[in-house]
Amino acid sequence: MRIIFMGTPEFAVPALEALIAAGHEVVAVYTQPPRPGGRRGKELTPSPVHKAALSHGVMVRHPVTLKGAAEQAEFAALEPDLAVVAAYGLILPQAILDAPRRGCLNIHASVLPRWRGAAPIQRAILAGDMTTGVTIMQMEAGLDTGPMLATIRTPIERKTAGQLTDELADKGARLLVDTVRELDKHRAVVQPEDGVTYAKKIDKAEARLDFSADAEQVARQVRAFTAAPGAWFELDGERFKVLEVEVTESDSVGEVVTSGNCPPGIALDDALTIACSPGAIRITRIQRAGKPAMTAADLLRGRPIPAGSKLS
Repeated sequence: MRIIFMGTPEFAVPALEALIAAGHEVVAVYTQPPRPGGRRGKELTPSPVHKAALSHGVMVRHPVTLKGAAEQAEFAALEPDLAVVAAYGLILPQAILDAPRRGCLNIHASVLPRWRGAAPIQRAILAGDMTTGVTIMQMEAGLDTGPMLATIRTPIERKTAGQLTDELADKGARLLVDTVRELDKHRAVVQPEDGVTYAKKIDKAEARLDFSADAEQVARQVRAFTAAPGAWFELDGERFKVLEVEVTESDSVGEVVTSGNCPPGIALDDALTIACSPGAIRITRIQRAGKPAMTAADLLRGRPIPAGSKLS
């Protein structure tokens, strides 16, 4: 098929490359414009999808909007059979949705109708969901409301958002290629009205660790925000990014952990075991601002955090 691919982050790259490997003619890639980045934060950096498209010699377009008549005419002039969308970052007007002969397919990182919206992977982890997955759906004007063509599931377990994103990107790419290959055989299933939830965009303020929650929820917060934006706490005016934790209720911590009588956020020992409400987490991997990630033991050798310290 003649396909227009629309995507931006690393999550979308496997799908683009899978379509090319399957022999489809990707006539253009639409992605978000280059953003300031690089080591100094000033160089314009193309998106991961932009880079992947160039490596395959595919034409790249990055309009700031698709609402204008000129942009819509340019899109339609490509005469696509199909458009495939994976975390593109722009809402598609009806004229764009109507242009491809076979419509627009979306790769969504949840099992719909649960977690429609911008941050399905993080929200699934934060909510304590046991499983998540990928849905291939036919796009329509609503927010992730279109009929479903195919789904695949995977257990969440103790995976971080970064690990789950990589896994779902690969699974979604394979599911997409299978779906496109047998598009005529797939029956579109209308999403059920029951079980609809919305995955609102992650606010960076949410990544501040809330030790007043129970220990398991704090651990989910760390996994949901690893690798980005990174869960964090402050101590003595310094911000520390927490990369890995384990939930602990060992005898060494004492009865205070299970009783919930210790104020949350207090270091219970000299090994970064922190009281929650109830329970406790032990930080095992951490990062100081401007420094590489390290084990908690390595941090504490150079920067002790004694029992009784209050983490904000």
